[in-house]
This record gives sequence, structure tokens and C-alpha cells, in this order.
Amino acid sequence: MKQLLTKSLSVCSLPTTLQQLASHQPKGVAKVVLKKGKTQLFKDGNPMVYSGAVDRIIGRPPPKTGDIVLVSDGTEKPIGWGLYNSVSMFCVRLMQLQDEATSDSACALNMEKLLETRIDSAVELRTRLGLPSVHTNAYRLINSEGDRLSGLIVDVFGDVAVVASSAAWVEKYRSEIEACIRKINYINHINWRPSIDILKEDGVNVSDSKELLSSTCPERTKIMENGIVYTISLKGQKTGFYADQRENRQFISGISDGRKVLDLCCYSGGFSLSAVRGGALNVTGVDSSLPALELAKENVVLNNIDPGRISFLKEDATEFMKGALLRNESWDIVIIDPPKLAPSKKVLHGASGMYRNLNSLAMQLTKRGGLLMTCSCSGAVTQSGIFPRILQHLWQREKSLF
Repeated sequence: MKQLLTKSLSVCSLPTTLQQLASHQPKGVAKVVLKKGKTQLFKDGNPMVYSGAVDRIIGRPPPKTGDIVLVSDGTEKPIGWGLYNSVSMFCVRLMQLQDEATSDSACALNMEKLLETRIDSAVELRTRLGLPSVHTNAYRLINSEGDRLSGLIVDVFGDVAVVASSAAWVEKYRSEIEACIRKINYINHINWRPSIDILKEDGVNVSDSKELLSSTCPERTKIMENGIVYTISLKGQKTGFYADQRENRQFISGISDGRKVLDLCCYSGGFSLSAVRGGALNVTGVDSSLPALELAKENVVLNNIDPGRISFLKEDATEFMKGALLRNESWDIVIIDPPKLAPSKKVLHGASGMYRNLNSLAMQLTKRGGLLMTCSCSGAVTQSGIFPRILQHLWQREKSLF
């Protein structure tokens, strides 16, 4: 009886709040205190605590980049914990809220355990969604904020995992992240792709990093998505293939039957091949990158597609559209997925003009009653809310054409 009572008291004495957990850390944990009225945004799920929301930082010595910190409301009551950055405009990336830390104390203030848990959960979720499958072995495994690991993207291409790193904490925990990925039984290679410009804003200088591909990782590999085979370059744009557009490519395939399709900024032909597979009468792909177009043409051959139904042109998208308008050309479906035009908020104004111009031309090339699919991969544009406003304004101006 005495032994049972002792165990019961021991369990009851375990820390149950972040504040209590922090007090048990040997080096202590600094506290980032938010300004009044700023707390709810982060309680609601925004993981990026911007410097303007911070009132003060409590802790001596002050925290360094990569340190674990508590994030507290104005009364200094912790709402969660995250990773600190002394340079970035996002001074904390929240990793876990107070309620979660209480219910899952094993991960509280423990980045290694949290990484293991979150990556395992991401793998389990994709498995439930049927990924990978006999028809698709290319997909996004870790989707940054979507999988609650802000700044980390992992795309899977067959037996290769490509890691896109865009936060200082990701670089700090590289070995732990790679260890978690290596546990996935179908992954044989890991390709680490640091987003150099974004990391520079996070205070990390990786500009002299030469090793994008490990010695054992192939430079090219073949993948399958929705039954279509692609050769991709692991030195290509982003992670080598736009895995986040998988469902959009499937959608385009489903609406292309009997249509004439224009694929602008087509890269290696993802949308173009999907449209042809869906029964498009003919498809024109346009891109300014010769290596990308060479991959696209190789992919046409790989899938035994009639070359008479699909063509690829090396040309700037804007110049092509201007020429097409002069020739009075139009398409039933127009797809435009330009590269990142606004890598940061500093260039948001100039990028807005480019998005406005590109989409205005694309609307004019879309037949009356046709469909325009337009995309932006610039996070700064998405977060600002500018993109839908640009499209709405252009639609009001151009709708007489439809």
C-alpha cells in the first residue's frame, strides 16, 4: 500500500503546465510576452509570431536563434511554446499551444520528440489518403504550416525525399529531420534543398552551400502521378516537381475533353500532359526555360502521347500572350502558373503589377465561356490578400469578353 501511494504522489507531482515544465529545464526558458490584443491570432492557429506583436522578452541571457521559448499573453501566462529567431521578422515559430502541451507533455519543450510525432502523423495521414499508390508515388509529405511544422516542406518522389528548408530552425534540426525521414521504409535517398533567399532573411547564410544532392542521390528520377509518368530533375525548380499541384492537374484532366488548352509557364509539362490524357484536342505549353521544355518533351515520349496533339514553345509568357492577341488566337482553357514573383514583402508592389499584367493578358486569351486557371506561389502575395483583389478588379474590367 505504501509503495502504491508513493507512485500516486509521484504522478500527481509531474508538471502539467508549460510554466511548470519550463521551471524544470536546467538552463531555464525565456519568455516572449505578446502585446495586449495580439494573443487570439496565435491561439487561433497562426504559428508565426511577428516582431510587431511582441511587447517584451523576459530572460537573462536573452534567447538566441533556435532556442526554445515560451510565448505568453500580456499577463505573462504562457499560451504555447516555439522556436526563437533574433533576426527574422517572425521572431517565434509556434510549435505547440498550452492545451496540447498539457495533453501531450512528452512533446512539450522537446523539439526532437515533437518532430518525430509530427512527421509520423504526416506519414500516417498520407497513408490513409492512399499515398503512395500504384498510380501515384509523387506527393507532398510535409506541407509546412499544414502539418504544423512551419518552414519545412518534404516532397516524396518514389524513393527520394526532397526537403525544402525555409526557416533557421529547420537548418538547426537537419539531422533530426533526416533521421525521422530515414525511418520511412520506402525512402532510400534524401535531397536537402535550402531556400537560400528566404533563409537569408531568417539570418542563415547558406549561399556557399554546394551540396544540394547527396553523393548517393540521383540527379534525375522517374515518378508517376495520376497514372502519368514524368522524368524530373532533382536540381530543377523548387523541389524538382510541383507536387502541391497534383489535385489541380487531375482536375484539369477531367475538364479537358475536346478542349483547346494553353499551358503558360508549363515547366516540365504537368498540366499539359494531364490535359492531353483527359482528351484535349490540342495543347500548347509555353516556358522560357529550355531545360524544363526538354523534360516536357521527354515526358511526352515516355507516355506515348501523339506529338501532333501537344507542342512546347520556348518563349517568355508575356511576349507569347501579346503575340497571340495580335494573331486573334484564343483557347478554351488557359492555365497560368508563374514562378515566385514576390519572394518577400519588399517587392510586393512591383510583383502586383506583374500579376495584374499576366492575368489581364490570360483573360483576354480565354474564349467566351472558357475557363482560366491562375496560380500564385508567392507566399507574400497570398498572405497580403492582394491576389484575389487583382483578379476581381480584372474580372470587372474584362468580363465583357466572356
